[in-house]
Amino acid sequence: MKVQAKARNLSISAQKLRLSASGLRGSSVQNALQHLASRPQKGSAMVFDALRSAIANAEHNNSLKSAQLTIDEIRVDQGTKLKRWRPRSKGMTAPIEHPKSHLTIVLTDQVVTKVKKEAK
Repeated sequence: MKVQAKARNLSISAQKLRLSASGLRGSSVQNALQHLASRPQKGSAMVFDALRSAIANAEHNNSLKSAQLTIDEIRVDQGTKLKRWRPRSKGMTAPIEHPKSHLTIVLTDQVVTKVKKEAK
């Protein structure tokens, strides 16, 4: 059974959040939590919170055990940008964009196996 959690409008760029989320696909939930807790990046804390939310959804809504869960999919999408203006010399302005991102985590209780394509 697949369970998902979404974290939307996170105040970090999608590129920075992908650095923290990469490498977690296919790993067990316990290993992913330990890995994220030991990393100092801001994005790791955001992925950690979303992963804990997905685990809580699985336990409460579907009565799944957290020890059997694995990460099936973790996706980071670009969100909207806050657009602001900064004053510059000679009466001009320069744009400032504050990027946001969306994080989706899908957990499954089935073992994820990677299928290798045979060489021709």
